[in-house]
Amino acid sequence: MGKVTGFLEIDRQEQKYQPASDRIRHFREFTIPLNEAEVERQAARCMDCGIPYCHGPTGCPVHNQIPDWNDLVYQGDWELALRNLHSTNNFPEFTGRICPAPCEEACTLNLEDVPVNIKTIEQAIADKGWAEGWIVPEPSSTKTGKTVAVVGSGPAGLAAAQQLARAGHTVHVYEREPKAGGLLRYGIPDFKMEKHFIDRRVAQMQGEGVTFHYGVNVGVTESLEGLAARHDAVILAAGAERPRDPGVGGMDLEGCHWAMDYLVQQNRRIGREDVSHEAPIWAAGKHVVVIGGGDTASDCVGTAFRQGALSVTQLDIRPIPPLKEDKLTIWPYWPTKFRTSSSQAEGAEREFSAATLELVGEDGHVTGVRCARVDDKRRPIPGTEFILRADLVMAAIGFSGPRLDTFIAQSGDRLKLDGRTNVLANTTDYKTSMDKVFAAGDVRKGQSLVVWAIREGRQAARAVDEFLTGCSNLPR
Repeated sequence: MGKVTGFLEIDRQEQKYQPASDRIRHFREFTIPLNEAEVERQAARCMDCGIPYCHGPTGCPVHNQIPDWNDLVYQGDWELALRNLHSTNNFPEFTGRICPAPCEEACTLNLEDVPVNIKTIEQAIADKGWAEGWIVPEPSSTKTGKTVAVVGSGPAGLAAAQQLARAGHTVHVYEREPKAGGLLRYGIPDFKMEKHFIDRRVAQMQGEGVTFHYGVNVGVTESLEGLAARHDAVILAAGAERPRDPGVGGMDLEGCHWAMDYLVQQNRRIGREDVSHEAPIWAAGKHVVVIGGGDTASDCVGTAFRQGALSVTQLDIRPIPPLKEDKLTIWPYWPTKFRTSSSQAEGAEREFSAATLELVGEDGHVTGVRCARVDDKRRPIPGTEFILRADLVMAAIGFSGPRLDTFIAQSGDRLKLDGRTNVLANTTDYKTSMDKVFAAGDVRKGQSLVVWAIREGRQAARAVDEFLTGCSNLPR
């Protein structure tokens, strides 16, 4: 805990944003950090709540020891707070920026709507660690002689690779793209997390002995069987990239795109990768409609504003949620309530209880989205149809699972899938149906949060370590 009476004496203070009129002119991060003294004051608000739900199963998937490092920050021992934080989370500067913070919803002080500012403190600890030079490569002093292949360099793959390298194994990461990070790099806009944070973690891991192989598409340019033959174990951490189809007519019209195609292309531009061979997806001077109400849809909204869209409308088939949840029936679990993301606050129109019926167009180009209001079973209500003007439409209603046209198709029946078309593996040993092959992250679990991917990568690393050596000192 922090100061005994801190939660009574100190008000919750959140990070500020640059004004929307300023931040939509660039793709950089726009959060204004709290100063060090204020972060220590915020950490002092952590109370002796008895049962800290913030780091239990309802709060933090990686089980960050939040009360402990809050107290250490309050006491001014930032370096020890960083060591504590790293003991459960390999990449706190990632989660401190892009995690939705279920820990804060589970905070006891959230019963009064003033939870400890956990996410801000986590980011501050990690950022100070880098600024002070406390975060350096930690190579293993001994080698096991075992080699592990990790397929995919998203948060699950990176976490697994770092843990295994520190356990003394020789780790090779195989990545389809020119740079590491997976959807951390290519799916999340820079205004939410700039990519130099990934680059310095990759450099740290290279200093720990991890080798990265880029441009390797396992299942296309390299076989899974070949990897398994050359390595003692393989971890599949390729993510869940297959978009969920909205099932409406008109997606073949010019101007209609999957959300991730749009976001990836813009992230490549920001990263100075060559996109000249791709048809440009650009929102400047256009009326944009985003189908979907989640984080990916919100990222499309913010990107469209920065590209100069005339208007952005976001469609959500769900009814408008309550402004405030019933704490006594929901807490400490994640509540459904009305939330406004920073991107939505930049000027988006939001349509709730709106089903997309079809995309309409002229001369092969989209001109509008035909919608209807829905009842409580999400069925279109006759007579409520309306058309939204649209020059550019993005479908952002989530992901169905991993891509099926790579190592899954190549492996045939040898690699079993579950009923949701994810790679079948349990959370005890993370083993797949193929010998020596393990799976972790979204490729196994399905679409989820970055913090869940880090947890799965760490747990799979322990399972692989036990498989290779018979025991493991890696945290479970």
